[in-house]
Amino acid sequence: MTDLKADADDNWLLDEDEPVASPAGLAAPDQRLWRVLIVDDDVDVHAVTRLALRNVSFKGRELELFSAYSGREAYDILRDTPDIALVLLDVVMETDDAGLILAKRIRADLNNSIVRVVLRTGQPGQAPEQRVIIEYDINDYKAKTELTTQKLFTTVISALRAYESLMMLERSRIGLGKILAGATNLYQIHSLREFASGVLNQVSAILDVGADGVLCLMQGGAGRPEVVAATGTYAVLAESEAMPADHALTSTIDKAFAEKRSQFEHPANVLFIHTEGNRELAISVTPPWPLAQIQRDLLEVFCQRIAAAFDNLYMFGQLRKAQEATVVALADLAEFRDSDTGGHVRRVQLLSDAIARRMQQRGVYADELTPQLLDMIGLASILHDVGKVATPDAVLLKPGKHTDEERAQMQLHASVGRTILERAANMVDGVSYLTYGAQIAGGHHEHFDGAGYPNGLKGRNIPVAARIVAVVDVFDALLHERPYKEPWPYPQVREYIEQRSGSQFDPEVVTALLELIDHEPQLWHPERAVA
Repeated sequence: MTDLKADADDNWLLDEDEPVASPAGLAAPDQRLWRVLIVDDDVDVHAVTRLALRNVSFKGRELELFSAYSGREAYDILRDTPDIALVLLDVVMETDDAGLILAKRIRADLNNSIVRVVLRTGQPGQAPEQRVIIEYDINDYKAKTELTTQKLFTTVISALRAYESLMMLERSRIGLGKILAGATNLYQIHSLREFASGVLNQVSAILDVGADGVLCLMQGGAGRPEVVAATGTYAVLAESEAMPADHALTSTIDKAFAEKRSQFEHPANVLFIHTEGNRELAISVTPPWPLAQIQRDLLEVFCQRIAAAFDNLYMFGQLRKAQEATVVALADLAEFRDSDTGGHVRRVQLLSDAIARRMQQRGVYADELTPQLLDMIGLASILHDVGKVATPDAVLLKPGKHTDEERAQMQLHASVGRTILERAANMVDGVSYLTYGAQIAGGHHEHFDGAGYPNGLKGRNIPVAARIVAVVDVFDALLHERPYKEPWPYPQVREYIEQRSGSQFDPEVVTALLELIDHEPQLWHPERAVA
């Protein structure tokens, strides 16, 4: 009986072991399968290999077997199929060294150093083991006669374990790279909701999972956590002010906030983040498989970066609000003296912003329409007439036509506004609303053909922000009543703007304005907005 048992163990074509059970609690219906490629020109080898591996699983994941009958066919499968973990490779197929050629192409042509390659040969002498292992980056070498079912099982499991370790190292490397890149991107985000969406995208990239996730910000007091951003199947939660008490994720999120630490309770994983500014956040992700320890560690590292980025975002927001408040206060000086100015500057703000973005969409002046300008031109435009604080009331509020002397006094407001705003802008580093405000205040009465004031600038020598506001300022002023004029009818205003395209106004700005007039009337005439 013992001899018969030994003979049976050695015959891997006939032996049929009992199924290998999956570790309890790890199996999940949506977990990925281990992909194994069988490469052999013998159909029977494929059949018996599939029979021997039919019930094998590792860490709760079953095998998905692919078959190729030549080196060329196997190469195509490896090129087009991601995540193949193991190749059981015959040496002699369409040629005596087809398997060795394929092994070299896997490493060199496909640049795949992760997949495990186990060479199986029926003629060991044709491929000396030591030379093959060293020269062809083969991970194991087996003669077909020695591969019993048990030994095949051991070979496969060992290869999968090695593949998993290498994949974890690779994901760690990629994940750390994404953490560094993601942290940099987060510092460029302005609003909290954009920040939150960016965080979720980065977490999904690090985990290599879908985009499902919920980011909550715990407000002060005993209120429910506020949903700041949500993606994927949870996107509907973004419409809720607070996390619903009956949601499946709520208990884990509450536990994270209560215990002030991350919770990993598959499928709910909640990352707890405490910032230096004493703010608390929670990120919930639900990958289809339990997170490995290395993934948890990566997420904890990323959470540290999120905490710092969030505090910086808050401080940046406060500085931005202070800048905006300064701009509004300066604009209010003009509004205080001229009751008509208030509505005018708000309309100029809305339309200047829209024109700049339309020009960007049309691909014009790409070097001038920078992200900073697009972000700031709307608010900066309300400073275009701030220099009128130096204009005497008798001139500023005169209902009739100005004399030549009064006109000269009015024209001074461009230089005065630029000087005031430049002085303020130079007190801080970098570009600010005041920077663009100075350009606009000093240049919005320049003409594209050089006939304007105060400096007779021409064409693109006039800052693009000023060229945009120049059109918007005249367009809105003509449409509305002013102390010195009645409102013009719209057709007459449009004709006036079109006639001066290329002389007084930048043609590209006029084109963008007319497109907006035709397609988005609410931007220039709010009472015409479609409900």
